Amino acid sequence: MKNLELTQYFNPFEEKNLPNGQERNRSFESPDNAFELFTEGDDLYKAMLSSIAIARRSVDLESYIFADDEIGWIFVEALAERARMGIRVRVHIDAAGSLFWVSRSIENFLKSNGVMLRWFHRWNWRQPWRYNHRNHRKVLIIDDEKAFLGGFNIHRENSFNVYGEKRWRDTHLSFKGPLVHTATQLFEAFWCGRRHWFPHIDANHSILVHNHTLTCRHRLRCIYSTAFALAQKYIYITTPYFVPDSHTLQKLREAAKRGVDVRLLVPRNSDMPIAQWAAGNVYAGLMATGVKIYEYLPRVLHAKTAVIDDTWSMVGTANMDYRSFFINYELNLLTQDVDLSSRLKQQYLTDLEVSELIIPEAWGGRTWKSRVLERMAFIVKRWL
Repeated sequence: MKNLELTQYFNPFEEKNLPNGQERNRSFESPDNAFELFTEGDDLYKAMLSSIAIARRSVDLESYIFADDEIGWIFVEALAERARMGIRVRVHIDAAGSLFWVSRSIENFLKSNGVMLRWFHRWNWRQPWRYNHRNHRKVLIIDDEKAFLGGFNIHRENSFNVYGEKRWRDTHLSFKGPLVHTATQLFEAFWCGRRHWFPHIDANHSILVHNHTLTCRHRLRCIYSTAFALAQKYIYITTPYFVPDSHTLQKLREAAKRGVDVRLLVPRNSDMPIAQWAAGNVYAGLMATGVKIYEYLPRVLHAKTAVIDDTWSMVGTANMDYRSFFINYELNLLTQDVDLSSRLKQQYLTDLEVSELIIPEAWGGRTWKSRVLERMAFIVKRWL
């Protein structure tokens, strides 16, 4: 991508009061910012649990889903063990996301063993609308030295050992170095209720970004739009739910029209059928401009990644949909790390080998019932 600098995507800013009197950090790429990519839940969980087991000072965890199942209880035991050893352990779980997954027994066990557990936006009759604003972040930080970030929740559906061949396909990464301190600051600010706080940025290679700040209510949407406008060779997107706003759709169409190879990878079988219906409502308009849309066949696809022109990539918790761009609280890594971009591109091409390209002519022949469902779902896209 021509003359790409991360600062092109937003105006860096500072806030006068940082959480708990922390000093301003300068987020930058260094040899210590080593990224490890995870596409299998068992590998990720093993790495996370190993890091938790050797924590000396602190364990900070955010998860949208924390299930009362075989995987969830392994994490419960590991977190409780560290807390009993005097390590500060904080766990932030989204109330809506884990509503049908977590149990009172997990909550009681964690608290009785010294874990500080906090629920994000539990139902409140006095503030019913806030329940729709969810903490969709999945972050683990160990001792302000190592961090994990991505799409994996904590539940059995991600484990081959537990769930088998139909385990969900997702993407996560871990990193060390200066970026971890940024992650720690962002966790601390969110834990303290400062949900729009954003660190000062002085970066040219890798940064952590979220979508709600005091100066921009839709930061991730703006970043994607600018990146699509600057793309010259290709745009490879993986998302489980593709229900973006009209501005984002227009930028993708414009990129395809000027000859950029725009490819979208979505699931054939979704855990959210209504979101899949809403996505289908925009496929025809995209394909008409040259966008190629593939459906991942083997299992549920839950990964959220984007790679552009070999040197730009995004990995994190945000789907490419209205909820992630405008409503939920998300956290993504935006990087120019060439090695990580290369690995994400290779994984994308590997996923395409077990995916099917949607043929515009065949898509045009779908039933009237499908068209009605797609239109109705798209109308309520803000609530999906």
